[in-house]
Amino acid sequence: MACTDAPPPPLVAPPEPSPQTAPSTQPMPTEVVVGVDSLEGGFNPHTLADLSPTSSALSSLMLPSVFRPGPDGANALDTTLMESAEVVPEAERFTVRYRIRKEAAWSDGAPIAAEDFVYLWEQLRSQPGVSDPAGYQLIDDVQSRNGGKAVEVTFERPYPGWQSLFANLLPAHLLRDAPRGWTTALDNGYPASGGPFAIRQVDLQRGEIILERNDRFWGKPAVSDRIVLRASDQAGQVAALRSGDLHMAVFGADRNTMGALRDLGSSVQVSTVPRPATMQVLLRPTSAQLADARVRNAVVAGLDREALIDVGSGGGPGDQLHAHAQVLAPSERGYTPTEPPGTDGPDPARVQRLLTEAGYEHRAGAWTKDGRTLNLVIAAPFEHEQYIRIAEDAAAQLRAQDIQATVVTPTGDQLFGEMLPANPLSEEPGAASSVDMAIAPRPADGDPAAMMATSYGCPGVDSDDQPFPFTATGFCDQLLQPTIDAALSGALPFPEASAKVESVLWSQAVALPLYQQAQVLAFGRDVTGVQRGNGLSGPFSTAADWKGTPSDNDGY
Repeated sequence: MACTDAPPPPLVAPPEPSPQTAPSTQPMPTEVVVGVDSLEGGFNPHTLADLSPTSSALSSLMLPSVFRPGPDGANALDTTLMESAEVVPEAERFTVRYRIRKEAAWSDGAPIAAEDFVYLWEQLRSQPGVSDPAGYQLIDDVQSRNGGKAVEVTFERPYPGWQSLFANLLPAHLLRDAPRGWTTALDNGYPASGGPFAIRQVDLQRGEIILERNDRFWGKPAVSDRIVLRASDQAGQVAALRSGDLHMAVFGADRNTMGALRDLGSSVQVSTVPRPATMQVLLRPTSAQLADARVRNAVVAGLDREALIDVGSGGGPGDQLHAHAQVLAPSERGYTPTEPPGTDGPDPARVQRLLTEAGYEHRAGAWTKDGRTLNLVIAAPFEHEQYIRIAEDAAAQLRAQDIQATVVTPTGDQLFGEMLPANPLSEEPGAASSVDMAIAPRPADGDPAAMMATSYGCPGVDSDDQPFPFTATGFCDQLLQPTIDAALSGALPFPEASAKVESVLWSQAVALPLYQQAQVLAFGRDVTGVQRGNGLSGPFSTAADWKGTPSDNDGY
């Protein structure tokens, strides 16, 4: 076969180079990781049971308020939420008109409106165990105007402290019809947000809450994309600050932890943050065993107050804020010590004299009267370790004076919502609500006259003559009540009214104030914009300005 040359292969154009995918320019999300104390359930900022650093932090990030503390600590209108809030001069009765910004809305799209004002008013005037009901109980009516974006609130009498009302509004459209909406619906957070952040994830077992920027927030957007609250013990907080695993921490600290924080040097800034609550020992006049003021004074004389403060505060920030007044907290404006001499105790001779005057006999290591031994029940909410420590130490101190004492630890909801508002004098001995003493917070930072009425005023009645709930103290002095009412209405200046009230409260031994609760704020160089907050609002009130670092955990 003859050989022939094969034709050359056809020319083929080289393939077009594939276009290169441009690298993503999407920035990594920024976050601020904050160390906090244990994250327990219950985030309703209006209840004594949930009065905790966690509820204060979350409410300041997510719940709208008509007024907030300004730089001088005084109330200032929050113009992010409100167009105006003013007294109506031409109204027949004391009336306040509120105008809400049209764009203000919850994170589910529902408008923040008059129904939220109505819901908060209805709950705070009628539910037991709320932290500041007195001002709301003066309101006669709340009316919606202008499609819900205007609200008219009518009071039964003038109320100069009206600017303290309608803080931390709640989403009524989600809570009003929820089963046990007021009691349990806020156990694991808020169903909607009206602030710069919203809850993405709550993992109480793991001790972590993740918040992300609320894209529906109509105001200035938060600087960082998310905030992570991470619970740890005190040693863990210090270690994480040292390693940089935490940007900042806001937590309770004892004297050893304060020393460890100081050892971190200039890399971490440390300051004390007072909280809006005073720790106190309640001695309930409605208790059958403590109905006699001589017995209550004997109990106070049997307590070593300095030891109780040390047990509760652990020598941390609260130890610098000893409380020596019954109405105002040490860091509040106008606070002045009113405590008479001789209340620190213990004073065994005074215990013996007062109990003898009250008809008790000291036999076989116990105090008895009419065949019954003086045996007091001291309650402390089981969610709060420091409350329980104080209760157990108080019981031990009283037993050392031969006053028998037993500690019980109901849930906060049971203690503040059921047991303390009840009247033991109307119940059988041994009933579940028969609590003689309690370790409880006294709220601060509201209208001082309303706070005084909330803690020590007699329960009033509503427009249908239905009684309002009892206060946690159970104290009611009909001779003192006109003074409290006059302070509420402004007819009597608060300093003059409180001086009279304080004198009676000390002599009646209704409560023994211990110290103002406080936390330590510590933060490093990787976060900016952190401040202590105006008044007693706390550092989380400035969280929208915090700037953290990029996170490599975009999947949360």
